[in-house]
Formats: sequence, structure tokens, C-alpha cells
Amino acid sequence: MIDQFINFVIRPPRADYNPDQFLWEKEFSLGGRKYKREDFEASMLKNERGHTLQCSHYTPSSFPDGAPLPCVIYCHGNSGCRADANEAAVILLSSNITVVTLDFSGSGLSDGDYVSLGWHEKDDLKVVVSYLRSNLKVSCIGLWGRSMGAVTSLLYGAEDPSIAGMVLDSAFSNLFDLMMELVDVYKIRLPKFTIKVAVQYMRHVIQKKAKFDIMRLNCLQVSPKTYIPALFGHAKDDKFVQPHHSDLIYKSYAGDKNIIKFDGDHNSSRPQFYYDSVSIFFYNVLHPPGISPTKSKIEKYYDLGDIKVGAGMDENLLYEIIATLRNVTSDTASSSSVPPSISTAKSAGELLADIAPIASLNDPLINGGEELNGHATPQTEDKQSGENEDCYSCTSSNRESWGRCSSLGSDDEITTDFVDVASGNQVTVDVLATPLRDNQHTALDSSKDEGKKKVAQITKKSKREKFEKLEALSQRLRLCFQKRINHRRYSSS
Repeated sequence: MIDQFINFVIRPPRADYNPDQFLWEKEFSLGGRKYKREDFEASMLKNERGHTLQCSHYTPSSFPDGAPLPCVIYCHGNSGCRADANEAAVILLSSNITVVTLDFSGSGLSDGDYVSLGWHEKDDLKVVVSYLRSNLKVSCIGLWGRSMGAVTSLLYGAEDPSIAGMVLDSAFSNLFDLMMELVDVYKIRLPKFTIKVAVQYMRHVIQKKAKFDIMRLNCLQVSPKTYIPALFGHAKDDKFVQPHHSDLIYKSYAGDKNIIKFDGDHNSSRPQFYYDSVSIFFYNVLHPPGISPTKSKIEKYYDLGDIKVGAGMDENLLYEIIATLRNVTSDTASSSSVPPSISTAKSAGELLADIAPIASLNDPLINGGEELNGHATPQTEDKQSGENEDCYSCTSSNRESWGRCSSLGSDDEITTDFVDVASGNQVTVDVLATPLRDNQHTALDSSKDEGKKKVAQITKKSKREKFEKLEALSQRLRLCFQKRINHRRYSSS
């Protein structure tokens, strides 16, 4: 039993995998953009113990204007490997944030026989950070760790305040306390005195084999001295590393901080709202360049007409949506946000008016946003549409294409929270997933023959399919027009 506990600490099951099968391809596409995976052995960057580290770097195939991009280093758990960062790549690449992932020493395909739950892993992380700092294509650096990786990130962040931000998922506060809790979880019925003697024996064996002291692995000693912005996350039903560990670290942490609790256990998949929060967090602390660097360059292709880009609007997402609307209306499959050339293009307002009555001035979402800013919105009449007046449901969106706005476009009612900066009050505005329309229907002429009815049905079906696609896009466009929209963070009490 003691040997099992020793292996739990320093020799958990090791991931043995084929990078070409379990990692993203050498060249791949997400949301219509092309990316690549560059594998490198940190042989020239061997850690202090002489171990070679296996690493991968996910980047766009071409950097925007050749400018350096921020990078997030993903740190896996005690039985993990580089493949654990596949989700992180999907979430961050769309924001022009590159992702580096590595097999820590003693994990995956890297050298080494033992892990140390963060003690030596922080030295591995230091080697990779030093390598990236010498890379001219990397600007600032963030850290994203889970379990052992979260402890590694925190221990390293305490030594390197230049890190821009950290996401710490399921970190433990103190290794000794964690081991004593696991005795209760696994219902080991022994006197506590006997257990403490066994832990002291384990401490001696681990010190001899893995060269670190389990009594010194304590995050609560470094969290009061760490000032890097941090986002904590923990599953509510985690029995392996219980949620109070993150609570203790969060309470003593000195820097800007936030914490999110979500359903699940230690190894369960994380919910989408958590990934959205992580994406927004890194976007705010790393400040990646937009997909299109300057507004003037985009206006070369798009006439915005009466639509103005206001403060708080996600400008890049707005232009990407307009591009997609153009592609849908012209039945083209291009996913580029800026087409090569547009000879005769309508303004964005005219385009939306031709497609559907979306983002109108009578829309409750827009009115709500204007009232919060203290401006009254003039009432205008919607143009009568010649198409059928049925209410069509909105189709779900492609998360790979739309990144942080993946929660929009569902069939459910959308609830948006606005915060009035002047008063500090929060207002909730409910928006239907489909625009309101007049329910009156024009009666069909009974003298029409059956052939014309069939043609009308086919036309209606075609319009329905086209309209459903545009409905999902219109929801996102309405969100772009709003100001001071806060992402809802789920914090513990």
C-alpha cells in the first residue's frame, strides 16, 4: 500500500502516444484559417537534470503583418501529455494567441523517470519560457495549467513576475494535506499515528528517488507573494483535489484574481462557459493583435454606411460577421474575413436590410444598450418583407468559427447582462432567439393551380434554409453593437 502511494506521487501512469495521431496535424484549419504545428526537442534547452523535453508550438501559418504574437504555455497534469492542450489550441488560436505545450520530465515522451507534482516541473517550464523569450515571433507569455500543471504554473509565476497572466485549474494547496485527505477518500482504516509514520517513510523514499521534499511543496507559501493576474477554476464535485484547495490559494493570492466553480469532477471535460472565460481572460491580459490590424484597411473593403463602431464594440468580430454575411448572400464558400476585391458593394446597413429585419432600431437588445448609455433611440418602422412571416428558429453556431461568442445562436432565449458604469447597476435584457414578426398572413388565391403551390413551397424551403443561417449571424451582429457587455463569471461564495 505504501508503494502504491509512492507511485501515486512520483510514478503515476505515463502517457505513451503517437504525436501524429493524438496531436493536431502538422497543417490544419480552424474556422477557415490555416495553422501549423511545429515540434521541437528542447535538447538545446535541457533542464538542470539533463532531460530532453518534447514540445509543440501551434501558430498561424502566416503571422499578421509579421508581428509577434502572444503565447500561452499549457501545462498538463501528472498523468498527462501534450495532447491535453488540443482544446486549448482550438480556444486560443482564433484570438491570435499561439499555444506551446510540452511533456514535462518524467511524463509523455520526454526524458526522466519520475514526476514531482510541480517541484521540478517549474524548472522545465523555466527552460521553455527562456526559449520562447529568444523567439522573435513571440511577444508576451501566459500560463495555463491543470492539476499538477496549475501548481507548476503558480510555483514558476512566483519567480517570474513578467508572466502576463495565469489560468490555474484544480491546483492543490499543500501536498501533505492532499495525501492525508486521500487516505480518507480511499477509506484506509489505520490509526492516524500509523499513517503519519508511513508518510514520513514515503517522504524519505521520495526524497531519495525523485530528489524533492513532499513537505516543502506548499502553494500557500508562494501565493501571498505572487501578483500576476490569475483566473482560478475548480470542479464542484472534485473528490481527488477538493475545491477548498483552490479556495485557500485564491484567498491568500496577492494579485488580481477571479475564481470559477463549475459542475464535474477532477478529470471531467470543462463546460463551454469556462472556456469562454479563459479565452476572454487571456485576450485581456495578452492583448493579441486583431485579425485585421487597422480599421482603415478594412474600410477599404467594407462600406459601413450608417453603422458606426462605438466604444466597447468588438470591431474585428463585427467585420468578420459582415464578411460572412456577404459570403452567405453570394453563395460563396470563402471563409476569409477580407475578400480580395469587391467592385460594387452595398453598405453594411443596406446588406442587413436586404437580408432580414435584424439589428433594427426597434430591437429590444439595442434599445436596452442605448438606454443604459443615457441616449434615447428613435423609433422607426420596419420595412415590410415580401417573404413568409413565419418565425424560424435559429441554428446553432460553429464554435470553431466564432470563438468567444459560441454561446450565441441557440434555440433558447438569450439573456444578456449589461452593467451601467455610472450607477453600477446591472440590468438583464431578455432577447428572443428570433425576431418578432407580424403574425398576419395573406390569404392565398384559391384559383392558383397545384403547380404554382409546389413552386412556392420549394422557394419557401430555400428561403428558410438561407434565413436560418443568417439568423445565427444576426444574433452575433446584435451583440457586437452593444457597449459594456460583461462576460458572466461564476465565482464562489
